Amino acid sequence: MHNSTAEALHAAATRNETWPSQSPSSEFSLGVLVLLAFLMVLLSLVTILGNILVILAFIMDRNLRHRSNYFFLNLAVSDFAVGAFCMPLYIPYALTGTWHLGRSLCKLWLVMDYLLCTASVFNIVLISYDRFLSVTKAVSYRARQGITSSPAIKMVAIWVFAFLLYCPAILLWEHVAGHSVVAADQCYAEFFDNWYFLLCASTLEFFVPLLLVTYFNMHIFHNIQRRQRRGSVQDCEPPRRSSLSWRFCGLPRPGASSSSEAEDSVSSLSRSWRPAVVANGPSRTETSSTALKRNFSASFCSSTGSKLQRDKKIAKSLAIIVCVFTICWAPYSLLMIIRGACQGKCIHSSLYEATFWLLWINSSLNPFLYPLCHLRFRMAFLKILCPKKFATLRSGNTPSS
Repeated sequence: MHNSTAEALHAAATRNETWPSQSPSSEFSLGVLVLLAFLMVLLSLVTILGNILVILAFIMDRNLRHRSNYFFLNLAVSDFAVGAFCMPLYIPYALTGTWHLGRSLCKLWLVMDYLLCTASVFNIVLISYDRFLSVTKAVSYRARQGITSSPAIKMVAIWVFAFLLYCPAILLWEHVAGHSVVAADQCYAEFFDNWYFLLCASTLEFFVPLLLVTYFNMHIFHNIQRRQRRGSVQDCEPPRRSSLSWRFCGLPRPGASSSSEAEDSVSSLSRSWRPAVVANGPSRTETSSTALKRNFSASFCSSTGSKLQRDKKIAKSLAIIVCVFTICWAPYSLLMIIRGACQGKCIHSSLYEATFWLLWINSSLNPFLYPLCHLRFRMAFLKILCPKKFATLRSGNTPSS
């Protein structure tokens, strides 16, 4: 793929000082190398097993199979592939500084690495957007809850956009340029030192997603705070404008032209509640209507309060996931742009390598954030890992352990 052997050697010589995965054998002792290898393999295993657990939870627990959780499944698939494919192939390369698996497998590894990591970022944006809709536009969100084609289209679109961002450049860059700048025993993208491309790609891969998830989170918290400021009285008032809501709740519609409609509604529900009549008090019909309104207001208040508490949990869990994403991705994205601008001369290779693995750690942490933030995932994991304890909790008994 090189024009000549001399050109390849020249390219290798000029890139050696900028390539962040130089052989660490010259910098670290054998004991340190063994420790690094152990930690890398352990991280890969944790990533694989953790995301397999998420996938199994979807297969075994039907309670998880609703619209928003499918986006978590999409994220788990991309994270699993990072641990099962990207990490194992990179470990020997990171420790020795030499790629031994051939040019074709190098291209495949690059495509998969950039594709999976970018898809993971876009999935987090999609999860944030879905939570944003469920909190701020709850009525329309629930109306579309049963439409399965909508999340499927979004999940496929995530992979298409992730592929288009980096993969065509990985596959076609050297053909457009007319030569390759990557040595035969190295494996990195041809645009590794192209500062303009890295800036544009990083903007679409990290900075724009970061702004989007920040926007969604701010609106979610603002929506929750606004509902809290309304006060308990306003939150517990039943709807007044919708005649359908009043008919459904069995209460007379304000301004109803037919008194029989109101009487039928009240009398039909009064048979189920049958409120007691106080002696020398108001009439039975008046007491029933008042009791119905009181019971409905209490029910509406309870529903509103539970919805607010559920939205608070959604906001907190989403904030945790987004914060972890930002911590893991920000150092790599910033250093990649800086390193490209200064041709690798201002960033030490070990520092860049550390941020590269920090990016992958995000795929290892995501499965642990699910049970931490979501009760349904926690119960599904318990059902898979400790079926006896799950059965005890399901029956309502307190486990002995």
